[in-house]
This record gives sequence, structure tokens and C-alpha cells, in this order.
Amino acid sequence: MAWLRSALFNLVFFGWTALLALLGLPALAGKGGVHALGRFWIGGLFWALRVLVGLVYRVEGREHMRPPPVIYAAKHQSTWDTLVFALLLDRPAYVLKRELTWIPLFGWYLTRGGAVAVDRSAGGAALRRMLRQAGRAVAEGQPLVIYPEGTRTAVGERRPYQPGVAALYTRLGLPVVPVALNSGLFWRRRGFVKRPGTVTLRLLPAIPPGLSRRDFMAALERSIEEASDELARLAAPPVDKAVDNSQTRPQRIAEMD
Repeated sequence: MAWLRSALFNLVFFGWTALLALLGLPALAGKGGVHALGRFWIGGLFWALRVLVGLVYRVEGREHMRPPPVIYAAKHQSTWDTLVFALLLDRPAYVLKRELTWIPLFGWYLTRGGAVAVDRSAGGAALRRMLRQAGRAVAEGQPLVIYPEGTRTAVGERRPYQPGVAALYTRLGLPVVPVALNSGLFWRRRGFVKRPGTVTLRLLPAIPPGLSRRDFMAALERSIEEASDELARLAAPPVDKAVDNSQTRPQRIAEMD
């Protein structure tokens, strides 16, 4: 049944996306239209997740949300993470890999919406270009959204945080709101099946500007990883007595993938 529900959702996902990408072409005339269309698109996808899969979400720590200029730095476990911020924030500018802007039609919307595209093979030139694009987005009142790990990670897995978030923090002098979540329990990075349940996204206290690069990165990683591990533990199913209790709960969850 879970496989069938997931298959139905995937049909809706691709059909709904293709339909709006074509019918929404007039929205490319302005950034506001692109973001309005994006909210409508993602609202439809989340409706389908709720109805077909039984997957909903809740947000904790809304008191830590800030008006722009601000950077949101989020844990990245699932495609779900790339969708939700369009519903939480006003006209977010995503920091993402350049290859996504090459996708026909979809890439046009990303670019017109103010996405900050990063060419990860270009070294220092890519960093300078990222800072220029991010600066323009901030000047236009857009909050920045970045995934410091640079790629999706399984629940319980840790990857080195990439330097882009530190560059934005130090060069732009903005507060950074860490974001923890447990979406990977329900929509896995390489899994077909989406599981019913409640994704929890937790906004954490902002890291104020002014820290050294090293202190900032340490504080950001500690904040996101500890809270994400906690959310995974709280949402995980009861552990069977036969399981090796020397492992942490997130490690056991990761091994189920």
C-alpha cells in the first residue's frame, strides 16, 4: 500500500509540475509572479502528500524567524527540505548548485526567482559570484536559504559543512538561523517510498553576526546536528530489543535505509 501511495504521489508530482511549468510561463515576467506560482505549486504538492501519503508537517520555534536581511541554514535530508521554505518565507532566495538552473523550464523559474546559483567547479570565482548574487537578493529584501552540507544526507549521517555558508555570514554580516529537521525519516534521499507521519522542522536561535569563521561554523554545525538527532530520536519507532543498543538511534535509523 505504501508503494502504491508513493507511486500515485509521484504521478501527481510530475504531472502537476509539468502543468504549472507550462501554464505559468507568464509569471516569468516578474519575480513576484514566480514566487506566487511557486507557493501555489508547492501548496499543491503538500496537499497531495497529505491526502495520498499521509505525510504532514509541523514547525517549531517560529519565534526565531526574522525579517530580512537574514540567512536560514538548514539540514538537508530530503527533497522535502527544498520545498517547505517557499511556504514559510516571503520570496526566499535559495543558494543551490548551478546544474539545477539548466533544467528546462524549471531552471528559468529558479533564475527569475532570484536563486543564487553556485558553480562548484569554479573555485574562488564561484564564491565571488555567489556573494554578488546573494548581495543582490538581500538588497531586494529576500531571505537567503542555504543547505550547509551541500547535498542530501541520510538520517544520522554527518558530512563536513561547506564554506559557502561561512562566506555569506562573514561577508554579508547577517544573522544565521539554524534549521533542524527529520524529513529523511519519511522521504528518504534515494528512496521511492514516502512514509506517512509528521515531519518536524525546528527553527533554532539565530547566530548573531560577528563571530570568527571557525567559531561560527562550530556553533552552526553543533546547533543543527544536535537538534536534528533529537528530532530523529523523538520520531523514530520503538527500538526492538534485539537491536544493538550500543548504537545511537539515528545510526539505527540510517541502517534501515
